[in-house]
Amino acid sequence: MPRPKDLDPSSNPRALLGCELRHARERKGISQEALGAPLFVSGSFIGQLESGTRRMHLEYARHFDEVLETGGFFTRNCQAVAKSKYPDHFAEAAEAEAVASAVREYAPQLVPGLLQTKEYARAVFCDGRPTATDAEIDELVAARLDQTRLLDDPTTPLLWTILDEAVLRRRVGGPSVMAEVLRHIEAFARRRRAIVQVLTFAAGGHMAMGGSLKLMTCEDAPPLAYLESFGTGRLEDDPATVAQYELAYDLLAASALSPRDSLALIASVAEDYLHEEQRP
Repeated sequence: MPRPKDLDPSSNPRALLGCELRHARERKGISQEALGAPLFVSGSFIGQLESGTRRMHLEYARHFDEVLETGGFFTRNCQAVAKSKYPDHFAEAAEAEAVASAVREYAPQLVPGLLQTKEYARAVFCDGRPTATDAEIDELVAARLDQTRLLDDPTTPLLWTILDEAVLRRRVGGPSVMAEVLRHIEAFARRRRAIVQVLTFAAGGHMAMGGSLKLMTCEDAPPLAYLESFGTGRLEDDPATVAQYELAYDLLAASALSPRDSLALIASVAEDYLHEEQRP
């Protein structure tokens, strides 16, 4: 029986690795549930690996090689594609985001990565990593800008962002940087590339006060939720848990300003920053 070819890590490696996993599993006649059970992961998780939505870790790769008799194929290729340009706590979420058909996000403090400008991203990283070298900051900014290229496609993914009013008011990088990033967000929304809402301070308390929330929908895999706080992040795929986060997001959207009123507020705050910058 021929073995699958080793993958070229430069060519969408995770999706290719997932395709080979599905091929090898089906060839052995093993269900997703049966393959995942010894690893204490669900069949849906195996499905996410096969669709390229989730990253294959080394311990999983070794198990697949043993059970599917693939001669070390998954171990070799898993190691080849393991490196990520993103921080460890965000890497898997960023990779899932890259293949998502829809991304819904609540941002409590900062402009979400997909909507950041170069100078805003630089200010975020400089403030968050005060001892980092210029080279390290440049590398982080480059990775962030590469992330924003997901929005180069005019329709995919669907992006729906709820910004807490604190995002608009927090002066990251100074007035000119804030004016630029808010006008950037406004432009995306006005050309219907993103749905943007603002949750004002007047809305009061809500279910997501503990941190940011990102929901990712994929065409051939169950939805995912990513929660992030200071220096940590967690990707959730349990359907019942994700459903609770989806409810929280729906309630946030119901409490936020309408997209039209949100754009008016964003434009107004951007103008305030511009006028402040122009004062002698």
